[in-house]
Amino acid sequence: MAIKLIADSGSTKAEWCLLNGKSKKIVYTQGLSPYFLNTRQIQEILEKELLPKIKKATPAEIYFYGTGCASPANRQIVKKALKNIFPAAAIEVDHDLMGAAKALCGKEKGIACILGTGSNSCYYNGKKIVKNSPGLGYVLGDEGSGAYLGKKVIQYFLYNTFDADLMDRFTARFQTSSYEILEAVYKKPLPNRYLANFAIFLAENRGHYMVENIIEDGFNDFFFNHLYKYRETWTMPINFIGSVAYGFRDVLAEMCNSYELQLGKVLKKPMDGLIKYHS
Repeated sequence: MAIKLIADSGSTKAEWCLLNGKSKKIVYTQGLSPYFLNTRQIQEILEKELLPKIKKATPAEIYFYGTGCASPANRQIVKKALKNIFPAAAIEVDHDLMGAAKALCGKEKGIACILGTGSNSCYYNGKKIVKNSPGLGYVLGDEGSGAYLGKKVIQYFLYNTFDADLMDRFTARFQTSSYEILEAVYKKPLPNRYLANFAIFLAENRGHYMVENIIEDGFNDFFFNHLYKYRETWTMPINFIGSVAYGFRDVLAEMCNSYELQLGKVLKKPMDGLIKYHS
């Protein structure tokens, strides 16, 4: 039985599974995005954070799914780093949406959606991604994502749209000012992650009509701008992956029900599905 190494990498954190027959070992490293790291930097992180945790294991097959790996040039950056460390392994590098599709749909047809810090979606035919609604990033798009919902929370706070009760709860929870918020969004690195941190406020204040409205509006924007663009949406199961999808899975179920769409799986993260796929 060949030893396999599977990776699911965001830009912050990467989850790895060393699969040896029925035994599996999960380890974590920092995220490996080729947008921010070159081959040498990725190799250094692997040597420092991955190798000590998997000891002398030599995988024969490596499957890496990561953010920023949609373009061939970026995939090559990651592949080269892995090849330098595991020269004998057969290596496949693909983007996180493909990882999500395989984890959610396996070898069946379906719609696969990511709702995490950002958002994305595709129609997957059981082998490859056939259609992909363009992801425009947190400034122009990312409807339904943590960054999108967090941005709404901040708007409601800064515009004083929240009622007095929610304004007090927000102030007590985050202890920040309009100056700090604007500074973080417009001048500091990784504003999308900063914005996504505020989505937790929605999860902590469920039941308030303003909170429920923000969640529903954000998901409606995702359905309308992305899911409605696939004709397969009306005939195939719609599957979701990511912390936001999982945290608000009751809202997704209600919306699919009211739009007469078939809800498939809702997973917090891809690894379990990827292990199943590659076993």
